[in-house]
Amino acid sequence: MSHSEQDGNADGSDIRIAVVDDHEMFRAGVIATLQPDFDIVGQAGDVEGAIEMIAQIKPDVVLLDVHVPGGAGGGGTEILTRSHPLSPDSVFLALSVSDSPQDVGSVIRAGARGYVTKTITGDDLASSIRQVHEGYAVFSPKLAGFVLSAFQNGGIAPEGEIHDDELDRLSAREQEVMRLIARGYTYKEVAAELFISVKTVETHVSAVLRKLQLSNRTELTRWAADRRIV
Repeated sequence: MSHSEQDGNADGSDIRIAVVDDHEMFRAGVIATLQPDFDIVGQAGDVEGAIEMIAQIKPDVVLLDVHVPGGAGGGGTEILTRSHPLSPDSVFLALSVSDSPQDVGSVIRAGARGYVTKTITGDDLASSIRQVHEGYAVFSPKLAGFVLSAFQNGGIAPEGEIHDDELDRLSAREQEVMRLIARGYTYKEVAAELFISVKTVETHVSAVLRKLQLSNRTELTRWAADRRIV
Protein backbone atom coordinates (compact mmCIF):
# COMPACT_ATOMS: atom_id res chain seq x y z
CA MET A 1 0.00 0.00 0.00
CA SER A 2 1.36 3.43 -0.90
CA HIS A 3 1.94 6.18 1.64
CA SER A 4 -0.90 8.25 0.15
CA GLU A 5 -3.29 5.31 0.40
CA GLN A 6 -2.33 4.85 4.04
CA ASP A 7 -2.99 8.53 4.67
CA GLY A 8 -6.36 8.27 2.92
CA ASN A 9 -7.47 5.39 5.09
CA ALA A 10 -6.23 7.10 8.22
CA ASP A 11 -7.90 10.45 7.70
CA GLY A 12 -11.22 9.09 6.46
CA SER A 13 -11.07 10.60 2.97
CA ASP A 14 -12.21 7.27 1.54
CA ILE A 15 -15.39 7.36 3.67
CA ARG A 16 -18.39 8.53 1.62
CA ILE A 17 -20.63 10.85 3.67
CA ALA A 18 -24.19 12.13 3.18
CA VAL A 19 -25.66 14.94 5.30
CA VAL A 20 -29.40 15.12 6.06
CA ASP A 21 -30.64 18.28 7.78
CA ASP A 22 -33.47 20.66 6.95
CA HIS A 23 -31.41 23.77 7.74
CA GLU A 24 -29.41 24.61 4.62
CA MET A 25 -26.87 26.81 6.43
CA PHE A 26 -26.15 24.11 9.00
CA ARG A 27 -25.75 21.52 6.23
CA ALA A 28 -23.33 23.81 4.43
CA GLY A 29 -21.34 24.33 7.62
CA VAL A 30 -21.06 20.60 8.33
CA ILE A 31 -20.03 19.90 4.75
CA ALA A 32 -17.40 22.66 4.81
CA THR A 33 -16.05 21.27 8.10
CA LEU A 34 -15.82 17.70 6.83
CA GLN A 35 -14.90 18.33 3.17
CA PRO A 36 -11.11 18.27 3.61
CA ASP A 37 -11.15 14.87 5.33
CA PHE A 38 -14.13 13.02 3.84
CA ASP A 39 -15.82 12.42 0.50
CA ILE A 40 -19.16 14.27 0.70
CA VAL A 41 -21.40 12.49 -1.80
CA GLY A 42 -24.92 13.74 -1.03
CA GLN A 43 -27.21 15.94 1.03
CA ALA A 44 -30.95 16.34 1.62
CA GLY A 45 -33.34 18.50 3.62
CA ASP A 46 -36.51 16.43 3.88
CA VAL A 47 -37.66 12.85 4.39
CA GLU A 48 -38.47 11.91 0.79
CA GLY A 49 -35.40 13.62 -0.63
CA ALA A 50 -33.18 11.88 1.90
CA ILE A 51 -34.58 8.41 1.19
CA GLU A 52 -34.22 8.91 -2.57
CA MET A 53 -30.67 10.22 -2.19
CA ILE A 54 -29.57 7.39 0.13
CA ALA A 55 -31.08 4.72 -2.13
CA GLN A 56 -29.34 6.17 -5.18
CA ILE A 57 -25.91 7.06 -3.74
CA LYS A 58 -25.62 4.43 -0.96
CA PRO A 59 -23.24 6.46 1.23
CA ASP A 60 -21.00 4.78 3.81
CA VAL A 61 -22.16 7.06 6.64
CA VAL A 62 -25.30 9.22 6.84
CA LEU A 63 -25.31 12.16 9.27
CA LEU A 64 -28.97 12.37 10.18
CA ASP A 65 -30.93 15.08 11.95
CA VAL A 66 -33.79 13.74 14.08
CA HIS A 67 -36.32 16.42 13.14
CA VAL A 68 -36.66 16.52 9.36
CA PRO A 69 -39.90 17.56 7.63
CA GLY A 70 -41.84 15.61 5.03
CA GLY A 71 -42.88 12.01 4.59
CA ALA A 72 -45.35 10.69 7.14
CA GLY A 73 -43.98 13.01 9.84
CA GLY A 74 -41.56 10.52 11.36
CA GLY A 75 -38.44 12.63 10.75
CA GLY A 76 -35.04 10.97 11.03
CA THR A 77 -36.49 7.74 12.38
CA GLU A 78 -38.70 7.41 9.29
CA ILE A 79 -35.72 8.07 7.00
CA LEU A 80 -33.69 5.42 8.76
CA THR A 81 -36.45 2.82 8.74
CA ARG A 82 -37.41 3.34 5.10
CA SER A 83 -33.93 3.76 3.62
CA HIS A 84 -32.14 0.92 5.43
CA PRO A 85 -33.61 -1.79 3.15
CA LEU A 86 -32.62 0.33 0.13
CA SER A 87 -29.02 0.78 1.29
CA PRO A 88 -28.34 -1.89 3.93
CA ASP A 89 -24.61 -1.15 4.19
CA SER A 90 -25.09 2.54 5.05
CA VAL A 91 -24.39 3.42 8.68
CA PHE A 92 -26.40 6.18 10.38
CA LEU A 93 -25.06 8.68 12.90
CA ALA A 94 -27.71 10.98 14.39
CA LEU A 95 -26.57 14.61 14.62
CA SER A 96 -29.26 16.63 16.37
CA VAL A 97 -29.90 19.66 18.55
CA SER A 98 -32.14 17.46 20.70
CA ASP A 99 -30.82 15.38 23.58
CA SER A 100 -34.21 14.10 24.76
CA PRO A 101 -34.51 10.41 25.69
CA GLN A 102 -37.49 10.13 23.36
CA ASP A 103 -35.49 11.22 20.31
CA VAL A 104 -32.41 9.21 21.22
CA GLY A 105 -34.42 6.06 21.91
CA SER A 106 -36.41 6.41 18.71
CA VAL A 107 -33.48 6.56 16.29
CA ILE A 108 -31.38 4.01 18.17
CA ARG A 109 -34.27 1.52 18.11
CA ALA A 110 -34.59 2.23 14.36
CA GLY A 111 -30.95 1.25 13.86
CA ALA A 112 -28.72 4.34 14.20
CA ARG A 113 -25.22 3.39 15.32
CA GLY A 114 -24.61 6.61 17.22
CA TYR A 115 -26.12 9.86 18.42
CA VAL A 116 -24.25 13.12 18.94
CA THR A 117 -25.56 16.63 19.58
CA LYS A 118 -24.86 19.71 17.48
CA THR A 119 -22.65 21.16 20.22
CA ILE A 120 -19.97 18.68 19.10
CA THR A 121 -16.68 20.08 17.75
CA GLY A 122 -15.60 19.47 14.17
CA ASP A 123 -12.73 17.22 15.29
CA ASP A 124 -15.00 15.15 17.52
CA LEU A 125 -17.58 14.81 14.73
CA ALA A 126 -14.89 13.58 12.35
CA SER A 127 -13.73 11.09 14.98
CA SER A 128 -17.32 9.92 15.58
CA ILE A 129 -17.81 9.33 11.84
CA ARG A 130 -14.67 7.21 11.65
CA GLN A 131 -15.72 5.20 14.70
CA VAL A 132 -19.23 4.35 13.47
CA HIS A 133 -17.76 3.49 10.07
CA GLU A 134 -15.46 1.02 11.82
CA GLY A 135 -18.41 -0.56 13.61
CA TYR A 136 -18.34 1.16 16.99
CA ALA A 137 -21.33 2.81 18.71
CA VAL A 138 -20.75 6.50 19.48
CA PHE A 139 -22.73 8.81 21.78
CA SER A 140 -22.26 12.27 23.22
CA PRO A 141 -21.05 11.92 26.84
CA LYS A 142 -24.28 13.20 28.40
CA LEU A 143 -26.31 10.69 26.36
CA ALA A 144 -24.16 7.65 27.10
CA GLY A 145 -25.74 6.96 30.51
CA PHE A 146 -29.25 7.01 29.10
CA VAL A 147 -28.36 4.76 26.19
CA LEU A 148 -26.58 2.25 28.45
CA SER A 149 -29.59 2.17 30.76
CA ALA A 150 -31.89 1.72 27.77
CA PHE A 151 -29.99 -1.32 26.49
CA GLN A 152 -29.66 -2.84 29.98
CA ASN A 153 -33.43 -2.63 30.40
CA GLY A 154 -34.15 -4.03 26.96
CA GLY A 155 -35.94 -0.90 25.88
CA ILE A 156 -35.99 2.73 26.89
CA ALA A 157 -34.72 3.88 30.24
CA PRO A 158 -37.16 3.70 33.19
CA GLU A 159 -36.99 7.45 33.60
CA GLY A 160 -38.30 7.80 30.06
CA GLU A 161 -41.35 5.59 30.47
CA ILE A 162 -43.60 8.29 31.91
CA HIS A 163 -42.48 10.71 29.24
CA ASP A 164 -43.23 8.13 26.57
CA ASP A 165 -46.70 7.49 27.95
CA GLU A 166 -47.51 11.18 27.65
CA LEU A 167 -45.89 11.59 24.27
CA ASP A 168 -47.68 8.52 22.95
CA ARG A 169 -50.91 10.50 23.18
CA LEU A 170 -49.58 12.70 20.37
CA SER A 171 -49.25 11.77 16.73
CA ALA A 172 -45.82 12.07 15.08
CA ARG A 173 -46.84 15.37 13.47
CA GLU A 174 -48.26 16.72 16.75
CA GLN A 175 -44.94 15.90 18.43
CA GLU A 176 -43.07 17.85 15.74
CA VAL A 177 -45.34 20.87 16.17
CA MET A 178 -45.13 20.63 19.97
CA ARG A 179 -41.32 20.66 19.95
CA LEU A 180 -41.11 23.68 17.65
CA ILE A 181 -43.71 25.65 19.62
CA ALA A 182 -41.90 24.78 22.85
CA ARG A 183 -38.66 26.09 21.33
CA GLY A 184 -40.33 29.46 20.77
CA TYR A 185 -41.26 29.20 17.08
CA THR A 186 -44.25 31.29 15.97
CA TYR A 187 -47.15 29.54 14.25
CA LYS A 188 -45.95 31.03 10.94
CA GLU A 189 -42.41 29.72 11.51
CA VAL A 190 -43.72 26.26 12.39
CA ALA A 191 -45.82 26.27 9.22
CA ALA A 192 -42.76 27.16 7.11
CA GLU A 193 -40.57 24.60 8.86
CA LEU A 194 -43.02 21.72 8.37
CA PHE A 195 -44.46 22.81 4.99
CA ILE A 196 -48.02 23.03 6.32
CA SER A 197 -50.51 25.89 6.66
CA VAL A 198 -50.77 28.16 9.70
CA LYS A 199 -54.34 26.92 10.18
CA THR A 200 -53.07 23.33 10.32
CA VAL A 201 -50.50 24.38 12.92
CA GLU A 202 -53.26 25.95 15.02
CA THR A 203 -55.27 22.72 14.79
CA HIS A 204 -52.28 20.64 15.91
CA VAL A 205 -51.46 22.98 18.81
CA SER A 206 -55.06 22.82 20.03
CA ALA A 207 -54.94 19.01 19.90
CA VAL A 208 -51.59 18.93 21.74
CA LEU A 209 -52.84 21.20 24.55
CA ARG A 210 -56.03 19.17 24.88
CA LYS A 211 -54.27 15.79 24.97
CA LEU A 212 -51.65 16.97 27.47
CA GLN A 213 -54.24 18.85 29.53
CA LEU A 214 -52.36 22.15 29.26
CA SER A 215 -53.83 25.65 28.95
CA ASN A 216 -51.37 27.59 26.80
CA ARG A 217 -47.98 27.54 25.06
CA THR A 218 -46.20 28.79 28.19
CA GLU A 219 -47.33 25.68 30.06
CA LEU A 220 -46.39 23.60 27.00
CA THR A 221 -42.87 25.06 26.98
CA ARG A 222 -42.47 24.29 30.69
CA TRP A 223 -43.84 20.77 30.18
CA ALA A 224 -41.37 20.09 27.36
CA ALA A 225 -38.42 21.63 29.23
CA ASP A 226 -39.14 19.54 32.33
CA ARG A 227 -38.87 16.44 30.16
CA ARG A 228 -35.80 17.64 28.25
CA ILE A 229 -37.72 17.31 25.00
CA VAL A 230 -36.55 20.63 23.54
